[in-house]
Amino acid sequence: MMILLTGANGQLGQEFQKLFNQLGEEYIATDYIADNGCQALDITDHQAVEEFVADKEFDMIINCAAYNNVDKAEEEEKKAFALNCDAPKKLAEIAKKKGAVFVTYSTDFVFDGFKKTPYTEEDKTNPLSIYGKSKAQGEQMVLGAYNNSFVIRTSWVFGIGNNNFNKSVINWSRSKDELKIVDDQVSVPTYSWDLALYSWDLIQTDNYGLYHLSNNGEVSKYDQAKYVLDSIGWKGKLGRAKTADFNLPAKRAEYSKLDSSKAEELIGKKMPGWKDAIDRFLKELVDNGELKIN
Repeated sequence: MMILLTGANGQLGQEFQKLFNQLGEEYIATDYIADNGCQALDITDHQAVEEFVADKEFDMIINCAAYNNVDKAEEEEKKAFALNCDAPKKLAEIAKKKGAVFVTYSTDFVFDGFKKTPYTEEDKTNPLSIYGKSKAQGEQMVLGAYNNSFVIRTSWVFGIGNNNFNKSVINWSRSKDELKIVDDQVSVPTYSWDLALYSWDLIQTDNYGLYHLSNNGEVSKYDQAKYVLDSIGWKGKLGRAKTADFNLPAKRAEYSKLDSSKAEELIGKKMPGWKDAIDRFLKELVDNGELKIN
């Protein structure tokens, strides 16, 4: 099998590279800039994509590229839609021509947060932000373009690869004795390694369609930060804040926990809990020399 992996230098893309290296799967890694063994490919440049794939045969395209700066998307709408909507549709069409499976990722930001129980794949989307709208439209366009597609929604992704909320909390703790974190956003953090691993299991089923995959449990940003800070032995003071205190450009849902049971039943195992996932993430940082626990 040959896999085309786009966005390979991002958090999830790096985990897929690790997984494929472990499994001995052949893949072509691409990203916006040629770096870390990735070939350069701007997936928003449709002609460049056509030229890149013209002489290559592959059985699967996994798209990990995304525009995910939630607040900046409010002023960069065109860019967000190009990367989160038009580019995945184009890749799905190419996969269809090649007879390859297509996989792409979406987000809990497609929901408005008014529901107070975990969101299922059957729930109606109603995004509050440009970022969420670009992802919701991207889902529809991919599923409409090619039947042999997996669209996988996830939430609050963190990993060793790039910056994320957990890493930000750790960095803030190094220079501050007092932190304030919002307690009115509830979902669940998802470890990028778990997301890659369970996605791969799901892909093997050939049951194409829309799925939710996130770690188990649910937690506020405040309690997530508290768990990280307690785990690393921070001695400072953690206070509560509200989303409205920060006057952010993009609206956030108050509740956006995803129900992963559809995917879990199909692959026959449950996603690990979020605390277990953070424990393994912190160990990975320690093992890499990026973190010392007090």
